[in-house]
Amino acid sequence: MNASQLKTYVIRPTLQRLDLWSESAEKLLLGTIAHESAGGEYLHQIGGPALGIYQIEPPTHQDVWENFLRYRSGLMLKIQDLIPPGHRKRTHGGWVCGSDSLLITDLTYATAIARVIYLRAPLRLPEPDDMQGLADYWKKYYNTPLGKGTTEKWLADYATHVGES
Repeated sequence: MNASQLKTYVIRPTLQRLDLWSESAEKLLLGTIAHESAGGEYLHQIGGPALGIYQIEPPTHQDVWENFLRYRSGLMLKIQDLIPPGHRKRTHGGWVCGSDSLLITDLTYATAIARVIYLRAPLRLPEPDDMQGLADYWKKYYNTPLGKGTTEKWLADYATHVGES
């Protein structure tokens, strides 16, 4: 996918709608797409459960709703407004969330969930010109220390698929 168009037509408007836009968040999400799905080439993890251009696993998706959004009603309602009819499901706690398939089929919804994954992190986002800091943030809070991804590969994928710094 074209990174510039993703930024202009999906990422920025979604984050602005949620009042979560920053240049750092935008770059972090672009880097996440670049690394996790080779710039949007893969919509389902080969040999694994992760879904969409952000490669979000269904249990992580569920956890976002059960253990974060349910306690932030304003943000929860904004994201619920993104869920198209027919794609609403109830969580174990009784909250309405989007179906896992939306992580593949709905770029706006997937972007919102990916941003919330980062929002749960206790530290502020790095500055937008701190590419190493953004890579480290991705590793710690998205890929996790147990994940196979490396910051070096994230940076290389960002350069390949996004091209800007």
